[in-house]
Amino acid sequence: MGISQYIKEIGRGKDGARALSREQAGDLLGQVLDGLVTDLEIGAFCLSMRIKGETAEEMAGFLDATHQRLACLPDNGSGTPTVVLPSYNGARKLPVLTPLLGLLLAREGLAVLVHGTPTESARVFSAEVLAALDISAHDATKSIAPGTLGFVATEALCPALKRLLDVRRVVGLRNPAHSLVKIMNPCIGKSLVVSSYTHPEYAVSMAQTFELIKANAMLLRGTEGEVVADARRMPQMDAFIHGQRRLLQEAQAGTLASLPDLPKTPDAISTAGYIRAVMAGTQPVPASIERQVEHILRLASEL
Repeated sequence: MGISQYIKEIGRGKDGARALSREQAGDLLGQVLDGLVTDLEIGAFCLSMRIKGETAEEMAGFLDATHQRLACLPDNGSGTPTVVLPSYNGARKLPVLTPLLGLLLAREGLAVLVHGTPTESARVFSAEVLAALDISAHDATKSIAPGTLGFVATEALCPALKRLLDVRRVVGLRNPAHSLVKIMNPCIGKSLVVSSYTHPEYAVSMAQTFELIKANAMLLRGTEGEVVADARRMPQMDAFIHGQRRLLQEAQAGTLASLPDLPKTPDAISTAGYIRAVMAGTQPVPASIERQVEHILRLASEL
């Protein structure tokens, strides 16, 4: 046991590091999640992968290990797909509107799972906005009914994954867990994962991973890393159905002609008030989010 043999491969620097096979990556992360390695080894793993970057095979192996340890939500038995919205980046300058996306989808009759946890101290996260909307945490052992939104904290899905995410608070750098949580699927039954990236290189690696694992997913550059489309712009959106990629939406240059009246500050109370206004129809749905909802509904009908 131990992961020193893997660290020797991935820890040789940007040019000298070697990629792990899917099986090796799964074994490595499995040991990390099971608490079989030291804090020093975890730090070496995180820093090595941050320098090297993850391949699609490695991400698939990390996903294998993660899914074996997830407390997955059961199928709701209705045949209605569950839309999975990971929410880990939170709001820095713009309000976090992932809860709005989820509520709009639930209003259309889909089951919606939002999962996440705070990963930094200086941002506002979906859990805070949902609490301000009087939506409490969902039991991870129960299915989500069509037409409803459930929020499950990461620590309820996999406590070890939460601990790996928290390494960032110590070393100040992201690690593979921050990509994993955006592409993992905690649901049994028909589902669609909506995922986002912050930098172009992650768009490539995440797309390759979705293709490799034959995922049902949507991928876009969201709002400050969140999976909801930027309310000020129309981003490119790509679909993956059983791993087959196709373009859903071309990006439009510049800002949209009609901009929404977003809250002046991204705090949870202001954001919740704006979301309530949109859901009540007193504020319009931002055009890019409305288009994202339309695309997700079409994808869900294909599953």
